[in-house]
Amino acid sequence: MSAFRTLGRGHLNGPVVVVGTGLLGTSIGLGLRGRGVAVYLSDPSPTNQAVAVDIGAGLPLARLDGDQPELVVVAAPPDVTADVVERALADYPGATVVDIASVKAGIQAELRSRGADLSRYVGTHPMAGREKSGPVAARGELFTSMPWVLCPSAESLPRALQTARALAVDLGAVVAEFGAEEHDEAVALVSHVPQVVSSLVASRLQGTPLHALSLAGNGLRDVTRIAASDPTLWVQILGANAEKVVEILHGVREDLNRVIGTLENPTAPGARLDLAQLISEGNAGQSRIPGKHGGPPQAYSWLTVLVDDTPGQIARLLTEIGEIGVNLEDLRLDHSSGQNVGMVEISVLPNKHELLIEALNDRGWRVLQ
Repeated sequence: MSAFRTLGRGHLNGPVVVVGTGLLGTSIGLGLRGRGVAVYLSDPSPTNQAVAVDIGAGLPLARLDGDQPELVVVAAPPDVTADVVERALADYPGATVVDIASVKAGIQAELRSRGADLSRYVGTHPMAGREKSGPVAARGELFTSMPWVLCPSAESLPRALQTARALAVDLGAVVAEFGAEEHDEAVALVSHVPQVVSSLVASRLQGTPLHALSLAGNGLRDVTRIAASDPTLWVQILGANAEKVVEILHGVREDLNRVIGTLENPTAPGARLDLAQLISEGNAGQSRIPGKHGGPPQAYSWLTVLVDDTPGQIARLLTEIGEIGVNLEDLRLDHSSGQNVGMVEISVLPNKHELLIEALNDRGWRVLQ
């Protein structure tokens, strides 16, 4: 496995054929067109394809006029990806073919079992997306500074891998190479299980009285944000990576049974220690998530600034923080329930914390530590 890294320009020459004009396929088309690469689009849905063409992601595939593409990007749903890749390898014998499905090992194994030409195929996975779906949600800059994993097979030729890498680099992504099995294990933990847990928590909110939900803060919003994802897509993703996901969920179930048992008798000897240990284990795991720019985790200091919920207030606050000379490491927004007041949560380096509080107070801002 190689660490994520930004590589030099990939310099795809094109033309590039994109099969599938949903969010990711159309975003790839927009990004490549922005670099001057010729892109041709195909989709089983004439409406999706027409929308993608209308917003400038490429031309209809029928306009390719027999030219051989340099690259074919398969942006089809996971359950048909192997079929579409196999067809593309046969239809374009001079092209490198990549897919962007979120699960890799099963697709690679299926293609090998069919005798497909894996020398021109590279499985890839851009770790980018939005809660919205379809071509209208596409953005040409969607992949900028986002991880893009390459999963070449043993048969993949260096030229095919170079072309796959060029695609990711040309779209501004940060590239890494994983084995297919290693990739599926990793995304099960960092992407697929979080989706399941987020959806399970959000499902508890059904039927909850609105006056109870009015107490919700950023904690609940953070945990349930990805619960707004597309159910159809996630049925396919979870089904394709079920073995790896179930393995992790078994461990989650053990931890849930543990905390349930403890909370059923919270005053029993050792119960408080067990709860503290559970939270501490979460602290230790969370602290291992890479920090800003992918570097080592960094401890930041947080403060909250109250702002009137009127136009221009947040912009003025950020401008004045810049004038003070303090760099923001992170920022979150929340609102006071029932009040026209916003709460801007700001993180800074610890040695800038007191300086920023004092300077903001001097400028008339209401600061909570």
